[in-house]
Amino acid sequence: MDFWQRTFRWISELHLESKLRLNSLRSLVSLFVVGIMLSVAIAACSSGSNTSTSSDNPTAKSVAANKKDVEITLVSFAVTKTAHDAIIPKFVEKWKTEHNQNVTFKQSYGGSGSQTRAVIDGLEADIVHLALALDTAKIEKAGLIEAGWEKELPNNAVVSKSVAALVTREGNPKGIKTWADLEKDGIKLITADPKTSGIARWNFLALWNSVIKTGGDDKKALDFVTKIYTNNVALLTKDAREASDAFFKQGQGDALINYENEIILAQQKGEKVNYVIPEVNVSIDNPIALVDKNVDKHGNREVAQAFVEYLFTPEAQEEFAKVGFRPVDTTTAATKALADKYPKVSNLGNVQDYGGWDAVQKKFFEDGAVFDQIQAKKK
Repeated sequence: MDFWQRTFRWISELHLESKLRLNSLRSLVSLFVVGIMLSVAIAACSSGSNTSTSSDNPTAKSVAANKKDVEITLVSFAVTKTAHDAIIPKFVEKWKTEHNQNVTFKQSYGGSGSQTRAVIDGLEADIVHLALALDTAKIEKAGLIEAGWEKELPNNAVVSKSVAALVTREGNPKGIKTWADLEKDGIKLITADPKTSGIARWNFLALWNSVIKTGGDDKKALDFVTKIYTNNVALLTKDAREASDAFFKQGQGDALINYENEIILAQQKGEKVNYVIPEVNVSIDNPIALVDKNVDKHGNREVAQAFVEYLFTPEAQEEFAKVGFRPVDTTTAATKALADKYPKVSNLGNVQDYGGWDAVQKKFFEDGAVFDQIQAKKK
């Protein structure tokens, strides 16, 4: 090999070595870049995971996760006490089993109207179970319950119901079997004042409904209730409890309008009560609602909501039925024992037939409305 050949070979080998070094450097750089990209990707994934976790706002965690014990304040009308006394322990046990959390209930019972006033005036109820939706609507208008509460629960939030009963003296000496019999001369009726008693508004509506549902018009219905309230109502008490006391304890009157559930409960306590359930009747619907402002203030909405929903279950409805309320759950109502206990009313009206409580209140019970006009005619 001559000088030029050796020189050319040396240059070729040097070029090849440089090329290999350059390729190695490129590979190293590529690996570095890939490494950086992988690190960024992993960091991004890690960051995303942390964001997801932190998005679980601690204030949105369930009550069960935040508190060891929870207290619920239930405000209701008087005759539901026996049912709630049976239902609440079942719910408390169920919640404890499912959430390992203790729940206690503060309970307040009284006339529906007075309970409504107490809540508006500051009684911090978490749940209100009242005799009529008109009372619940008053709490809504006071800004404590959000509009649309009726749609938040099954059955338009009606959780218990009954029908009107005509209570008579033993042996029914005056032969009172229908609403029309209350119009007869010489009958003395005991009932509460619709101006002061929620239950008494149901009584008035039952009388009016008895005419409308049998083909009468407003004029005939007005004549009917006018005759009864001006001639045959012997005593117009402040509330239903006073009416019952006047009839049972003081022996006043030939007949008393009362709830079927009150009659059944009285019988269960050993009292002998003569009564009839008129075939033409009105569904006495009792709604329940969360008091939104208070459950949010107390931080117990989750438990209060669960209790309210529990009241619509067959298990809870059976307890209502045991103490005289007609079940709102069709499955429960269909059992033979309850079907025998609560025979179907063939001609049943409801407050919606008359435009709902706002319309009924305005037409009959506002100052200067139908009832005041009737009272002005009283002898």
